[in-house]
Amino acid sequence: MLSKITLDDAQQLPLWRQPVALLFVTALAMPIAFYAWYALLNNFVIEVADFDGRDIGLLHAIREIPGFLAVGVIAIILFVREQVLGMVSLALLGVATAFTAWFPSLGGILMLTFLSSVGFHYYETVNQSVQLQWLSKEKAPQTLGWLLAAGSASTLVVFVLIVLMWDTLNLTYNVVFMTAGMTTAAIALFCLLAYPQFESRTPQAKKMVLRKRYWLYYALQFMSGARRQIFMIFAGFMMVEKFGFEVHELTGLYLINLVINMIAAPLLGKAVARFGERATLIFEYAGLVIVFLAYGGVYWFGWGVLVAAVLYVIDHILFGLALALKTYFQKIADPQDIAPTAAVAFTINHIAAVALPVPLGLLWVLSPAAVFILAAGMAMVSLGLSLLVPRHPEKGNETRLSRYVAAAAE
Repeated sequence: MLSKITLDDAQQLPLWRQPVALLFVTALAMPIAFYAWYALLNNFVIEVADFDGRDIGLLHAIREIPGFLAVGVIAIILFVREQVLGMVSLALLGVATAFTAWFPSLGGILMLTFLSSVGFHYYETVNQSVQLQWLSKEKAPQTLGWLLAAGSASTLVVFVLIVLMWDTLNLTYNVVFMTAGMTTAAIALFCLLAYPQFESRTPQAKKMVLRKRYWLYYALQFMSGARRQIFMIFAGFMMVEKFGFEVHELTGLYLINLVINMIAAPLLGKAVARFGERATLIFEYAGLVIVFLAYGGVYWFGWGVLVAAVLYVIDHILFGLALALKTYFQKIADPQDIAPTAAVAFTINHIAAVALPVPLGLLWVLSPAAVFILAAGMAMVSLGLSLLVPRHPEKGNETRLSRYVAAAAE
């Protein structure tokens, strides 16, 4: 049986075996499989399976179903510890990624995508939960920024290797998928065996938790899922379909993006700590409105590949500011609500993720610019919601309306 230890006692362990170290190891491991898959995906499905906009929309709808079902984590942690579930899920992501190229058909790609997505989304659900349980409110913004930077560094290594070796060694899709996937699976197994089971200071509720006072967090999560789909599906797809990017060229763009984000991520954590969640989220969503309108301009006005590439990088930097949403919830939540609410929030986040890809794929066939204009509208809704975040969120002050509601009820 795996040994258990409290978070306080864990501070006496060697540094590499402490809870924060585990968060950093897994932050390094997950991108190896996920971003190797992501870097090759658009070229793989176009070259091997002849995908068009409708097919890529279907693939991403299938990929997001496990995220929609993330609420099932609540049932699983009745029998399996969160930490164990996280490592098993991470291993599943790795193994499913490894075998992606073995099934080069629409059905095969959809099947392996679904399995890898189960691993990814269940790992991410647990990971977000334990981050907020293991990190103090004072240290969370900065540590989350460094974790984001660590993930970017790992992704950077993956992209560098693909850029340098794809043509030089005449790599195949199978070699890259297999190497990256098995590396992630091996690290997950190591983490499962090498680390003790860390006991949270507050036992987590193991039932569905939906609270009225969390409504703004739920709404922001829903809109975040809608915005994320545009970036994940169509930003990279545009670079291949419109500008004819090859594997090493698209990965080169990802590489530039990652270098910038490695530098920016810790600064984003500092920004949240310095300016607060309200100002950070307002800045993020206002920036996204401009970015998505500019994406539309790439099609409307024929702006070139340089403009599209710059927008892609800015988009990803703004995406990193989403850590403010995590710390906002940490400040307003009851400590025992973190695990079940992480699962519920992940499901809410993926309602739009499941519903949007197919219709957006069809809309893309008719007008790619219209997809980005729709995304700008979504960003405006998020901007409006972010204005309701208080400057100092806490229990009882979850939104700028909370105190007026409480006063009216008296």
